[in-house]
Amino acid sequence: MTAVPQGPGTSGSAELRIPGRGAGLRDVARHRFLLKLLVDKEIKVRYRGSILGLVWSYVKPGVQFVVFYVALGIFLGLEQSARNPDGLPNYAIYLFSGIVLINFFSEALGNASRSIVGNSGLIKKIYLPRELFPVSAIWVSAVHFLPQIVILVVACMFTGWSPSLIQLGSAVVGFIIAALLATGLGLIFGAINVYYRDAENLVDMLLMVATWASPVLYSWEMVQRQLGDTALSVYMLNPLTVSVETFHYAFWLPTSDQQFDLPPNFFAVWLPIAFVSALVTVVFGQYLFRRLEGRFAQEL
Repeated sequence: MTAVPQGPGTSGSAELRIPGRGAGLRDVARHRFLLKLLVDKEIKVRYRGSILGLVWSYVKPGVQFVVFYVALGIFLGLEQSARNPDGLPNYAIYLFSGIVLINFFSEALGNASRSIVGNSGLIKKIYLPRELFPVSAIWVSAVHFLPQIVILVVACMFTGWSPSLIQLGSAVVGFIIAALLATGLGLIFGAINVYYRDAENLVDMLLMVATWASPVLYSWEMVQRQLGDTALSVYMLNPLTVSVETFHYAFWLPTSDQQFDLPPNFFAVWLPIAFVSALVTVVFGQYLFRRLEGRFAQEL
C-alpha cells in the first residue's frame, strides 16, 4: 500500500476508513442536529398537502380501535357484561392500551425498513451516517405515539385510573423494549431492502402477524387456557408480548380493581429476557448494517 504523505497538520496516526462506513449508532449520537433535521423533514413531507396533518395520528388509531372493539368486544363477547361475566372489564382500555404500542412498533419498523431506499437520492449525493435514516423513522413514530398516549391517559382517568410508580415504570420499560426491537429490526431490514426489495413484503407480513401474535386483542390467559403452559412460555419469548403486557399492567389493570394477574414470573423472567432480546437485536442489526452499508450508494 502506498504510504499516505504527511502534511504539516496531518497526524501520523491518521486512520484509513473504508468509504461509506462510519462508526455506527455512535455517529447518530454525534450528529443529533442532523437527526432533528431528518425528523422534521419526514414529518413535513408526510403531511404536505394534507388538510388534517398531525390529526391523522388521532384518526387512524381511533378508527382501528372502533373496528376491533365492535368486532371483538361486542360481537365476540370479549367485553365483560351482564350476559358475559367472563369477559374483560374495561375492554376498551385494554384494547386501546395495546393498540397504541403495537401501532408505534408497526409504524417504526415499517418506515425504518424503507428508510434507506426512500432516501436514496440523498444517500447517493452526500455521505451521512446511514443509521440516521432508520433511527429518524423511529423518532417520527414516537412523535405520532405521543398524542395517542395522551388520549389513553385521559380515557384511563375517566375510569378511575390510579397507577403505582412501579406500574408507570413498567410502561416506560415496555416502550423502550418496543423501540429497541423496532430499531434493531429496522437496521436489519433497512439494509437488506437495499439489495432485495422482497424485504418490504416480508416486513409487511411480520407486521400483519404482530398484532395477533401479542395480547393486544385478547388476554394471555386465553393462550394458556387453549394451548397450555408450554405454548405460553413460547408465546412469552416474543418481546412484543411482554411489552404490551407492561402497558396493560400500567394502564388497564389499575382500572379493573386489580382482578387479573400478569403471566407467571413476568418480572423475574420474561421482562429481563425481552429487554435482553431487544438489545441483542440492536447489536446484530448494527453489525449487519455496517457489513452491508459500504455498497448502499452503488446498489441504489
